[in-house]
Amino acid sequence: MDGHLFNRTIRLSCFILRRDRIRISLWLIGLSFFTLIVPVAFTDLYTTQQARDAMAETMRNPAMTAMVGPGNLDHYTLGAMTTHQMLLFTAVVVGLMSILLVNRHTRSDEEDGRIEMVRSLPVGRLSTLNATLFVLCITNAALALITGFGLYVLDIESMGLEGSLLYGAALGATGIIFAGVTAVFAQLSESSRGTIGYSIAILIITYLIRAFGDVSNETLSLFSPLGWVTQTEAYSSNHWWPVLLLLGSSVILFIIAYLLNAVRDLGAGFLPARPGRKHASAFLQSPIGLALKLQRTGIIAWAVGMFVMGLSYGSVLGDLESFLGANDTMQQLFKPEDGRSLSEQFIPMLMVIMALLGTVPPLMAINKLYGDEKKNRIEHLLGRAVSRTRLMFCYLVLSAVNGFVMISLAALGLWAAGTSVMESGLDLGMVSGAAVVYYPAMLVMIGIAVFLIGFTPKINVFIWLYVFYSFIVLYLGGLFQFPDWVGQISPYGHIPQLPVEEMEYGPVAILIVIALVLMIAGFIGYNKRDIEG
Repeated sequence: MDGHLFNRTIRLSCFILRRDRIRISLWLIGLSFFTLIVPVAFTDLYTTQQARDAMAETMRNPAMTAMVGPGNLDHYTLGAMTTHQMLLFTAVVVGLMSILLVNRHTRSDEEDGRIEMVRSLPVGRLSTLNATLFVLCITNAALALITGFGLYVLDIESMGLEGSLLYGAALGATGIIFAGVTAVFAQLSESSRGTIGYSIAILIITYLIRAFGDVSNETLSLFSPLGWVTQTEAYSSNHWWPVLLLLGSSVILFIIAYLLNAVRDLGAGFLPARPGRKHASAFLQSPIGLALKLQRTGIIAWAVGMFVMGLSYGSVLGDLESFLGANDTMQQLFKPEDGRSLSEQFIPMLMVIMALLGTVPPLMAINKLYGDEKKNRIEHLLGRAVSRTRLMFCYLVLSAVNGFVMISLAALGLWAAGTSVMESGLDLGMVSGAAVVYYPAMLVMIGIAVFLIGFTPKINVFIWLYVFYSFIVLYLGGLFQFPDWVGQISPYGHIPQLPVEEMEYGPVAILIVIALVLMIAGFIGYNKRDIEG
């Protein structure tokens, strides 16, 4: 290729780094923190090899293999446990990071007209794409080094330098290959939504191919990049060839993306967009119908994901009794309660995780209101016979229903899988109640998002930090022995842990009132503030 095609790549790379310095830093800090905190937690939780062997026996079932991949269960050291239970899930999140960042600086900027502005300057035709991929390679290389050396510095038995560097390299290589996947789809699709949709679909498909292959046919797993990640066997066999395979495939994807970008017109794509109807239905002509139409794909994807997550958690309940009975630490966390099995006492912990993850899609739904405002799409609606109150109310209804559906589907999946693997089964009413009781806390989160959109929309990222805080203090709070008040700062900390605890209607009612007050205040602020344009 002509060298002029990449003219000013370094300057554009510096611009991207400056523009996303906070975003990239938060990704690196979050991923590194979770990667480093887990082996420390495992060290305190599984103090003896006997406890680790008991956990290994729990993982010896097809459901767990499909969920986290194969592991060295015969020598289940702290390093092998960390790789087995965390590497694949962390790699999926790293892949998601790359997908979002690449789309943001390629197809999304192209939609918003930024790349057209950049192209008017003396830059190469491929410079924007090249700068984006260069920044993503730097970001993922930094993640690999931070996590690799960070794990080694922990100085945990069985977690040596080579295994730690391999663990970090596997994460970095995963991010780079999905940067390549997204770069290709940024050329094929005509929209940023299509780019994200296709890229995440590939991420999900590779996960499912690996899952089916690990359970039934190991050869099938070799057709999945995520299958290559699990083949590294960090802290056990330490295979480096999967990392080289990931990087080699990334180079091929980069070249394909460059070739496609070089021949397509700006704003065009190789996959034709499906033509819409000539006449919209009455529902689509309403604000809520339009919002639902635009968010339909994401809602369906999240709904399937929440149900699958419930199935995954429910599938391990059958082996939970034997594991908890053999682990002294877990017995201290889950002391026998009259009339309650150990599995039922484990359900509240699962519900907290599912409720927090189930809060993400409704928050994305309500924040879409401000996202469309920044892209100057709201003025078109408000210029018609649509009031601000009605517009925000439609997004709020969509968000509230979204949250209820997500937590309900997760509970349904947990009940269905748990009933099939447990001798005594699970009561659907009990599981549903333990899940839906978290819905008022979800409404508070939605209320905070509405309040921020109404008054200070530019800092609405605060709601994601609040969700992250809630996850840390409630999921890891017991392990790190945080004081009770730390957890009660989060609305989820006031929810009774059914079925272990008795139902308390007072805190739940207060949360509902707080949510309503926040929402009403948000409506008032939204009607008074200027719409960005």
